[in-house]
Amino acid sequence: MRPPIRRRYAAVAGLFAALSCTLLVAGCGGSSRAATDSEVYLEPAAARGPDPYTASTVRNEIGPAPSDPSGVPSSPAGGQTLRTLSGSTPGLYGGTQSLGSCDVEQQVNLLVADQAKERAFSRAAGVSQTEVPDYLRGLTPVVLRADTRVTSHGFRDGTATTYQSVLQAGTAVLVDQYGTPRVRCACGNPLKPPVAVKGAVVHNGQSWAGYQSDRVVVIKPTTQVINNFVIVNIVTNTWIDRQAGTDGELDKRPDVLPPVTPDDVFVYPPVMPEPGDSGVPSDGSLTPTTPEQPVNPPVEPPAEPPLDTPSEALPPPVNPDVPSDEGVTPSQPDLLIPNEEPASPDTFQG
Repeated sequence: MRPPIRRRYAAVAGLFAALSCTLLVAGCGGSSRAATDSEVYLEPAAARGPDPYTASTVRNEIGPAPSDPSGVPSSPAGGQTLRTLSGSTPGLYGGTQSLGSCDVEQQVNLLVADQAKERAFSRAAGVSQTEVPDYLRGLTPVVLRADTRVTSHGFRDGTATTYQSVLQAGTAVLVDQYGTPRVRCACGNPLKPPVAVKGAVVHNGQSWAGYQSDRVVVIKPTTQVINNFVIVNIVTNTWIDRQAGTDGELDKRPDVLPPVTPDDVFVYPPVMPEPGDSGVPSDGSLTPTTPEQPVNPPVEPPAEPPLDTPSEALPPPVNPDVPSDEGVTPSQPDLLIPNEEPASPDTFQG
């Protein structure tokens, strides 16, 4: 039986893998074909996808049914500028109260039972083979709430394949202590942040109802360890505080609720402040902070002003109960805005 709180594991940062020279077509065990440097593979939430490592370990499959793939579009030359969101963003992920989206112990058992797969997985994940069980137990099971671009790794002929992928909203994943998806539970494939494609993006695989290539997001790892994820209850559309490295057995209502509703997280124009800039620290703990209030000391009049000099009007007294507007305007989160040039661009191109 899985322990209540899994040991957090500090994942070793690895270099982005190069694109693989081959990729399987949609479905389980399709025929192989040559991949291109501009290809992005679409993976519906419930599909195992190409080159699966293991059987599915998803506990509660969600997500809309896929649509006819014939209408999958290609992007303009040069790829797309995709919106990036911090891995600590409240509501970026979802889940079910007190239930992890993936069976992590089953995932461990499936991998360690096949030494070749475990070895390939460890290389793709950037950990040693002996560390794979603890690495998996240190991840947090959640589901994606937006279509998300990643680098995915499959397993074929004893080695790991690599390809760019878009995972459908509703996909069950395991995320690390920096908020980055690391395993896709429907197939056991290790995940990494995406890399840009060359030229016009060519979509392959199976599309789904509501898919729009310009609404895909990229998840940016935090620089600080996340102790608690604030996720959305996919059943009641309320907030859940999930401790990192647990299956949901310690889920509770957040002590401090985010300043938006769960439906506002992906709305444009944005309504959510950037984590770390508005009382929402990057560790996801949502500890409120109070902005410093600029206080102007009162100017005392001279004890005996000259008779021929009019007294200067005193400034209005400072009311400590009324917050100042100075310095407390929340910054905007990173967005996919093709026609805007932000002062400090933080988007993914391609």
